[in-house]
Amino acid sequence: MATLVAFHAHPDDEVLLTGGTLARAAAEGHRVVVVVATDGMMGPVPEKGAPRLDELRASAAILGVHRVEHLGYADSGHGPLLYPDPPDRTRFARADPEEAAARLASLLREEKADMLLSYDPNGGYGHRDHVRVHEVGKRAAEMADVKRVREATMPHDNVMRLVRLIRLLRIPLRFDDAALRAVGSPSSAITHRVDVRRFAAQKQAALAAHRSEVQGNGRTAAVMRVLVRLPAPLFGLLLGREWYIEDTRD
Repeated sequence: MATLVAFHAHPDDEVLLTGGTLARAAAEGHRVVVVVATDGMMGPVPEKGAPRLDELRASAAILGVHRVEHLGYADSGHGPLLYPDPPDRTRFARADPEEAAARLASLLREEKADMLLSYDPNGGYGHRDHVRVHEVGKRAAEMADVKRVREATMPHDNVMRLVRLIRLLRIPLRFDDAALRAVGSPSSAITHRVDVRRFAAQKQAALAAHRSEVQGNGRTAAVMRVLVRLPAPLFGLLLGREWYIEDTRD
């Protein structure tokens, strides 16, 4: 059986972009490891630890993930301002890419990873941490000599259809039109389309485990609240496929 390592920016990204793929791989007997660059927190980590990492571990258990690791960085936030680093760690966007890649490469070697899941060059939607995941993931694969790299993405046309549906239903979505036009990849660039409808209930339950995001007031919170309340077949219809671009590195 193979070992699959999925590298993500923040807790909850593992579900939204690759949750069905991870559940399917685990169900088929492969070893599945999730690594997040950040703990999803903008400020200092509380004494009891980062709550979103606890939620990530709960989500990962639902998906059948065998191991969860955090590279040690803070969330960089989204928007024009990159805030100063918190006193206890560096924001991922300010991390030395070589150092971050070395941390990930060490884990890839330890796990003897057969495949790395990362992000497309735009990081899906241009978030600075997501773009850095693409850069660091690509470099770490080179360092650890992982031959198979697949970059999670979404077909741009599908994204825009979903956005139109969200707006038709008057669900708040705090992204401007310019940002939405940059989301995803052209269909011609996508090399792998994974049907994960059989794992829709797991993916939905894993998403619900991210209570901070579902119950919060973030830019996608209202959408996530709707998603976790949908009947599983309808959830599968909307989020039952996942897409990747094969990295052509030799």
